[in-house]
Amino acid sequence: MEFDYDLFVIGGGSGGVRAARIAASEGGARVGLAEQSRMGGTCVIRGCVPKKLMVFASQYRGLVREAAGYGWRATVDGFDWPAFRAHLQTELSRLEAAYRAGLEKAGVRIHDTRATLEDAHALRLASGGTVTARHILVATGGRPVRPAIPGAELGVVSDDLFDLPDLPRRVLVIGGGYIASEFACILHGLGSEVAIAYRGAQILRGFDDEARGHVATAMQARGIDIRCGTDILRMERQGDGIHAFTTDGVERVVDLVLFATGRTPNTEGLGLEALGLETGRRGQIPVNDYSQTAVPSVFAVGDVTDRINLTPIAIREGHAFADTVFLGQPRKPDHTLVPSAVFTRPELGAVGLTEEAAREVEPVDVYCTSFRPMRTAFLGEPDRVLMKLVVSQATRRVLGCHVVAPDAGEMIQLAAIAIRMGATKEDFDRTVAVHPTMAEELVTMRHPARRA
Repeated sequence: MEFDYDLFVIGGGSGGVRAARIAASEGGARVGLAEQSRMGGTCVIRGCVPKKLMVFASQYRGLVREAAGYGWRATVDGFDWPAFRAHLQTELSRLEAAYRAGLEKAGVRIHDTRATLEDAHALRLASGGTVTARHILVATGGRPVRPAIPGAELGVVSDDLFDLPDLPRRVLVIGGGYIASEFACILHGLGSEVAIAYRGAQILRGFDDEARGHVATAMQARGIDIRCGTDILRMERQGDGIHAFTTDGVERVVDLVLFATGRTPNTEGLGLEALGLETGRRGQIPVNDYSQTAVPSVFAVGDVTDRINLTPIAIREGHAFADTVFLGQPRKPDHTLVPSAVFTRPELGAVGLTEEAAREVEPVDVYCTSFRPMRTAFLGEPDRVLMKLVVSQATRRVLGCHVVAPDAGEMIQLAAIAIRMGATKEDFDRTVAVHPTMAEELVTMRHPARRA
């Protein structure tokens, strides 16, 4: 059978774009790609990139205050949200155009429409007609979810934050994951009064307990009101704002409620049922180690598979798929020892096992230190950073590294290289410290704080 394409990709996010570009430019495949929204997906348009730019924007008020302590006659006026938002949208449009240009240069034909599956080799385009492909890749990502409560329509999700007409004065964040925590810090840094309501016992579930406790304490010290063991019940619009009723019996009046209660894979209405493909409990598409579904011609990568929902993972999965199917180089994406960062203030960087997970596997030594960093200690600020290594007692390999500090994301990227290579605690010890830095503490901890 002659197909219109060798590969057709549904979704123009990080994973789908990488797969399409490699298959076309290096594999010589005829590739089509359908994207119903903006090219670049969650990361570029409504996730990592605009969020990080907002992180930068939120830091300047604090930096100006610090500058005064270092002798600068510095002041800062109110934050001009409309001006920043306009500049942000210009930058996102530039990045979107770059993604599109990269695909076109590789020879990928772009369809600006929604595509759904009709059978194992055919897709229907919402713009009209059908196309056929030898291989189909689903890379439709995920989306934020809203809780099923009365008045939920009064709240917003993370996708909406970059288009707000005004910066809210009072904000209630529902949720305690990294998205909730990051945006709480961002909005607080921009000048909003921020409270978090989270039904769990501590924010940032899944990260090292000591590290996430350190972040929570720092956020509270800066004025963010964190209420754990608390969930939203209902919301009402009244004259003075949104009245949010929570399980702790408090009625909060705010200007904005942000739901950051999780994300779900974008699989609804894709036509998976027509192929006999059943999704998992969370709506994810089950795949094997090579990102192949139960239908041999259909593959899936990225958040739609709900493996590790990070942009660099989606990119690696997409690249590995293209190498396997079109370059004759079978390759499985590696989901072990994946570093990550939470862009709170201070940041949290992590790679490998938490102390809690490690001690369930084998006996470990825990090396940990907390101290006031030089920059803010000079100002008399109470800020503290945390450096932590989880080490196997048997092999002395570093099983996990956890950093809570300014620029922890930059530190953990480099630490991840050593840990990926199998570095031992003694390898860290033999490394000469760079002084004076915060990161030098990672190579100067000589005695374990505890054994577990």
